[in-house]
Amino acid sequence: MKKCKRCLLPATVPEVEFDTKGICSFCNEYKEAETANTELVLKKRRADLEKAINDCKGKGEYDCLVPVSGGKDSIYLLYKLKVEYGLKVLAFTTNINIPRVAQQNIQQALKELNIDHISYNPSGDFYKRLFRYLLQNQEERGAVYTLSYVYAPLFEGDAIKTAMEKGITLVLAGYSPGQPEPERMLYEFSRDLICKTDWTPPELRKCNLFTDSELSRFFNPNDYPQNTVFPRYLAPYHAWDYNQHAVMNKIVNLKLVHSKKHASPIHSNYPINWLLMYSDLKNFGYNPYQLEFSELIRSGKASRLYWQVMTPIVNFMTRRMLFLGRNVAKSLHWLELTPEELKITRPKGAYDPVIST
Repeated sequence: MKKCKRCLLPATVPEVEFDTKGICSFCNEYKEAETANTELVLKKRRADLEKAINDCKGKGEYDCLVPVSGGKDSIYLLYKLKVEYGLKVLAFTTNINIPRVAQQNIQQALKELNIDHISYNPSGDFYKRLFRYLLQNQEERGAVYTLSYVYAPLFEGDAIKTAMEKGITLVLAGYSPGQPEPERMLYEFSRDLICKTDWTPPELRKCNLFTDSELSRFFNPNDYPQNTVFPRYLAPYHAWDYNQHAVMNKIVNLKLVHSKKHASPIHSNYPINWLLMYSDLKNFGYNPYQLEFSELIRSGKASRLYWQVMTPIVNFMTRRMLFLGRNVAKSLHWLELTPEELKITRPKGAYDPVIST
């Protein structure tokens, strides 16, 4: 498969073009845009982040809440905030589909850093039916996009609700640059999204497969009294200098995780993600996470060599359901699905929440 010589983006990605040197249009456009206000934007974000951190100190039992998945970025964020900034941090996890490696990472980091932790353990039945429905009714951007951007708002909403219960005014998430989709967040969830938007996906209301009680798991600011103060939700790595490989090395050297294996995003990945990659590889011919990693490579935030080696290995394991790719078969069994049922049936935006007027 033809790939960009600079960022490894595959030619099967829609709308990508290559010049005579084998460089993709995304890289060429990035080269033109990187000098246009990039440093100014980051400078403003850093100043805002520093102010937000200083403003949150000493306001209550905890200064901030950090959603922790057990991946490298959320683990290192705990260290930065607790040790370098001296914050009283509350770690928070929605414990659904977290792999053993990530669970071990959470336990190790919390022990080393002496940070309090809340683990929310909801019933798995709702999530099983939700994942099953979404994979059978993917929107046109595929399985990773469909499920991630319905599932992520659930645990993001859990974090916001918990912060409000604890009187915490600042949520700091370990999203790396490129996460989540820019249309959802560039450094901060907008105030309209936090204060005016019912996060319940409209398509889930229409399908009539979920009760009102189940759908109430999604965050909805309209459920709160008028003049309620909602926390800010920021992504510090969108403001700080970031390098994926450096973060992996640092959490190992700081003994926040047991080994390089535990620092790897491949090993700490949610098991369901292997099924999502399988579905998108089947339907599109490329791994959708490649766009994210190519963006990190393009901007100098990830190792090109690492992903040049690992991407074909991950795709091979996923397609053949071998080694870590066995999570594809395990997830199919859990959800009682066959590969043929992994279908795109909904238009783009079918699950996007609507801002209230």
